[in-house]
Amino acid sequence: MMIALLMLLVVRQGAGSNVWSVTLADPDLCVATGSSVVLQCSYDYPDGQTVRKATWSKGVQTDGQWTRVELSLIPTYRNRSEYLGDLQHDCRLALSELEESDSGYYYFRFDTDTYGWRSRKSLYLIVTDVKARVHPAQVETESKVTLECLTSCEHRRVVWFKDGEPLSQPEFQARPQDSGYYACALEGQESALSHPVALDVQYRHVNVSISTHPSRVMAGSGVNLTCSSDSNPTAYTYTWYRKTHPTGSMQQVGSGQLLSLLAVEASHSGLYLCQARNQLGEGNSTELLLTVEEETDHRPLNVSISMHPPNVTAGGGVNLTCSSDSNPAADNYTWYRKTHPTGSMQQVGSGQLLSLLAVEASHSGLYLCQARNQLGEGNSTELLLTVEEETDHGGLILLISFGVKIVIILSLTLALIWAWRGNSTVEVSEEIGPDNEYVYDSISCEQ
Repeated sequence: MMIALLMLLVVRQGAGSNVWSVTLADPDLCVATGSSVVLQCSYDYPDGQTVRKATWSKGVQTDGQWTRVELSLIPTYRNRSEYLGDLQHDCRLALSELEESDSGYYYFRFDTDTYGWRSRKSLYLIVTDVKARVHPAQVETESKVTLECLTSCEHRRVVWFKDGEPLSQPEFQARPQDSGYYACALEGQESALSHPVALDVQYRHVNVSISTHPSRVMAGSGVNLTCSSDSNPTAYTYTWYRKTHPTGSMQQVGSGQLLSLLAVEASHSGLYLCQARNQLGEGNSTELLLTVEEETDHRPLNVSISMHPPNVTAGGGVNLTCSSDSNPAADNYTWYRKTHPTGSMQQVGSGQLLSLLAVEASHSGLYLCQARNQLGEGNSTELLLTVEEETDHGGLILLISFGVKIVIILSLTLALIWAWRGNSTVEVSEEIGPDNEYVYDSISCEQ
């Protein structure tokens, strides 16, 4: 009879709708500081009950006694906890911006009109700081590097990132490109990364190279050779060598990252090599062939005319200058002018500079310069010279001058009359005639 009763109770408790229960999906959680977590929870109760209240609490030890305190009464959880469940069967709780002080035991309770039920078991949350370490932090190439992620969570997988990009292996042989910053996180909580730690991979010089400027070197000109390399730490010395014969040995010709050769000659031609050195060793560039070209003799080329001033007014002067690129330099310049489009060129001067003084309209026309050296001659393009007539303003100036003089004379005359009248006295004697008419006897004016 007793066994049958126990079996009946077990069956009734497993019926679901007639059982008071709280189920915590993951009773032990471990998360990183700064992350967020959702506490998975569901609850059940007998049919006919109506849930009026649902609350989460945390176990707090006060004076050696454990008590359950509702999260709503703990100030540090304000704006960081959110009840995602309902008053039916869902009791999920979200916690954000987690701190290590959030670690502890969490409980759920619900109340109906007639009864209150709380979880018999708790959910234990561990909030841990995640720290990344690199062993060793400074290595040379081909050395072994081990990444370690320190956390209080057991049996939790961690993921690694280098400069923000996922990394597959926490152990590797160091290469130059492995220098950078590394961080780890608990899998599934990648938003809560650890503080990054640096790995410094040091190596001697690789990719040592030489660049030249200009690329074409002419005798008598200058050239700069620049040495570049990829190394960690950077180079602290650069040494330059030259080999003038294929079977000869390299001779040191300078030091420093920049080698400047001024007024080069044919003797500067040869194979140049740069050696860069840092604390770990040195690296050599490939040999660079420098060829100094002798300038080739040629007749005058690119012959051109420049004019100063650019605008020419009748009565003024103008200078025409002839320039050319030639080797050897031009030793003869001849000037020609064509005054009509259908006319022929007439020689008007010689020398590199043609000066025209007090030009007139007759100087207008198309000008051409011919430069000559021992190898031939070259002609410039035709330059149109236009002499502008100066506008005659003489008559207008004379008229204005005359008008000003008239105004001045009139002003002086009026001023004299006014002064004279101001210093004069007039006396008038009068009598009354028989017809009551005024008879003026005499008028005198004294100065």
